[in-house]
Amino acid sequence: MSNRITRIIVALFSIPFLLGLSYWGGIPFLIFILAIGLVSFYEFSAMVKNKNIFPCYFIGLISVAHIILNAYFHFFPMEIFLLSLLPLLLIVELFRNKESAINNISSTLLGILYMGFFSASIIGIREFYVDTPTNYSNGGFIVISIFITLWMTDSAAYFIGSAFGKHKLFPRVSPKKSWEGAIAGFVFAIITIVVLKVVLLTFLNWIDIITFGIIIGIFGQVGDLVESLIKRDAGVKDSSNIIPGHGGIFDRFDSLLFSAPIIFLYMNYFIK
Repeated sequence: MSNRITRIIVALFSIPFLLGLSYWGGIPFLIFILAIGLVSFYEFSAMVKNKNIFPCYFIGLISVAHIILNAYFHFFPMEIFLLSLLPLLLIVELFRNKESAINNISSTLLGILYMGFFSASIIGIREFYVDTPTNYSNGGFIVISIFITLWMTDSAAYFIGSAFGKHKLFPRVSPKKSWEGAIAGFVFAIITIVVLKVVLLTFLNWIDIITFGIIIGIFGQVGDLVESLIKRDAGVKDSSNIIPGHGGIFDRFDSLLFSAPIIFLYMNYFIK
């Protein structure tokens, strides 16, 4: 009960803050996403140390920061960064003498790609309308809608799964999750995004709205399973305890990190 009260209090303060930052956009939102990416990389690196794997913190954090900042400022060609990253990691690993070099390099690359590019895609969504200042707030409305839809998906999956779940979804990774909960989460994702179409997303057509709902309803839950897979392999319950009652940053934003790049790709190819 004490933990539940803590979770509720933290949510009451954090939700308006997150939604306000999403609407505001610009540098404040960039700093927020930068914090998510950097802290998530740090948490990921700390978790894999339980497997005697030692990612390179310095290169990893610098790379994640570069990818996220570049998504906003566009100051450096990304192909040059990618071509130089692996040789740099290989050279640095020559001098580290930290257990398995292959595991260290692989985990560093995974953390950079996961936390860096997935976080950067959130910036891409928020700044999608930056070239049309009168529509700039539309990016904020999309990010706000993603947050709300993810929260509703997670809540429906948890409560309905707890009450009616009988068929295990993925017991090897997350024993408590059920197909009933997953289906409920998917249905509520569609319902929520349809409601938000009327309230916030009037500038999008119905095909875009339903597609967003499908992406969030499926890949938001897949993102949660992927993080559970990493945590179970590392033998930890939470990625950290930085957020009272909620675990770590990676715990709270795993669904967003996994669904955002797919939404960003869809927007780039199908939304004008």
